[in-house]
Amino acid sequence: MSRISVRGFAVASATAVTTVGAVMGVASGNAAQSSDDNFEATAADTTLLADIPVGEQAQVQVSSLSEQADVQAAAADSVAKKSAEETARLRAAKDAEAKKEAADKAAAEEKAEKERKEAEERASRSAVRDASSFSAQGSYSVAEVKAIARQMVPASQFQCFSNIVDHESTWNYKAVNQGSGAYGLVQALPGNKMASAGADWQTNPATQIKWGLNYMNDRYGSPCGAWSFWLSHRWY
Repeated sequence: MSRISVRGFAVASATAVTTVGAVMGVASGNAAQSSDDNFEATAADTTLLADIPVGEQAQVQVSSLSEQADVQAAAADSVAKKSAEETARLRAAKDAEAKKEAADKAAAEEKAEKERKEAEERASRSAVRDASSFSAQGSYSVAEVKAIARQMVPASQFQCFSNIVDHESTWNYKAVNQGSGAYGLVQALPGNKMASAGADWQTNPATQIKWGLNYMNDRYGSPCGAWSFWLSHRWY
């Protein structure tokens, strides 16, 4: 028969054994008493499962299983928590890496687009004619002035340049603002500013276009930058 250590029941078992020993001692004398003493000492440490009442056997077994279940559940919770933390860490690292890659890609695309536009702008500017390449005339029609401008202003910027000239002088290279004294196609104020582009600034639309284009590029980055400012302020 299997034995289990159940110290909770040691006192009761020892009491029972002592009682039996007392009865047997009356009949057998000191030898029986000594044997009873040894048996009582043994019973204090070890109790047969069969000696424990049936209801209390179940209670002991249930208590032991419950404790084991609690330990196992705690261990499982700990493992699950560590697993969840590791999964969250890996997911966060992966998300951060994906965001960095997306940001790097967007930055690279933006840089490439900027470089492409700058290259196109440089190519366009290098292909335009300078004012000095046009022969001077006594007078110019609006169509002739526009034709000169198309050859001097980059194609990507011509419409913006044209919009400004339309509003400022309606392509009249001799236009004068009576109130301010602004002069020419782009209404330079004062008009003699355009002398930096050529001494014939009063009569040569090519010289006025050269000065106006340089002014828009220097101050607004381009004629389209100047036109955007003009739309907001009605001047540039």
